[in-house]
Amino acid sequence: MPRVSVIVPAYNAEQTIVETIRSVQSQTFSDFELIVIDDGSTDRTLERLEAAGDSRLRIFSYENAGAPSARNRGIARATGEYLAFIDADDLWTPDKLHHQVAALQTRAAAGVAYSWTRFVDQNGRELSEQRPLFFEGDVYQKLLMSNFTCSGSNVLVRRQAIDAAGGFDVSLKVSQDWEFCVRLAARWPFVVVSRHQILYRQWPGSMWSKSAPRDVWEEHGIRTIERVFESVPANLQPLKKRRLANFYLHLAHRGLLSAADGAAVRHSGRNLWQALRLNPRLVCEPGGQRVLVRWLLMRVLPRQATRGSRPFG
Repeated sequence: MPRVSVIVPAYNAEQTIVETIRSVQSQTFSDFELIVIDDGSTDRTLERLEAAGDSRLRIFSYENAGAPSARNRGIARATGEYLAFIDADDLWTPDKLHHQVAALQTRAAAGVAYSWTRFVDQNGRELSEQRPLFFEGDVYQKLLMSNFTCSGSNVLVRRQAIDAAGGFDVSLKVSQDWEFCVRLAARWPFVVVSRHQILYRQWPGSMWSKSAPRDVWEEHGIRTIERVFESVPANLQPLKKRRLANFYLHLAHRGLLSAADGAAVRHSGRNLWQALRLNPRLVCEPGGQRVLVRWLLMRVLPRQATRGSRPFG
């Protein structure tokens, strides 16, 4: 039985799947099985996978049902003590599994290990990196306010923790990874690996295309927050405003990065105003200040003049 099961949901990922698989195959920790769930791809994803030539690789094909269902199908197939997930266009540094497994072995009470994230372009070139965070132990309140794990390609989870908390919510269209981690954090301590090990790919033209269009992101992102806070204890309900503020700030940031015209900049401005209305303290925090300055610049300068500004996070 392998120590780790790596689960890759893949839908029409012919352009990136080989590079993603290679980043898993290149791990210095080699005691893993690699489970790819082909989620009804209609391109050459399967053809690319079949050329991988790795005895640890198992491929299962289903009709398209979305990434949460694909991850759950991978969980059902997994046999490892620990489970990791990576999207079919993201990458890991070679030491990702080694350090996360070691972290969970060292902290026997912890159920989840996470690392820091680098944001890269379509060619794997670094755009920015996540500010180092050192949240460990009971991170439930921290996660309620912000998705500091950044993506579904980050966490390594004990199998027993998933068995206790449940898999991914297939009814949610966005932020399923955050909702999943919140449920885990309600029951299990987290441990941090103080390294940037997740390479989260950002595609040109639209910051929304990775998971959903902008209107879906906005509507269903708020719906996910509402769903999460339905089960939050009464004494922590005030954190909902903080979470909504951070979400609107995130929307403003993403919108400014992909803004093609003045209407898009104005829409981001409305999201920024919502964030500041819910949490005025954001104007004093580095992330809020960066988004505010970028919005002001884009209101008065040509878009080209603001390209290359440091992304939020």
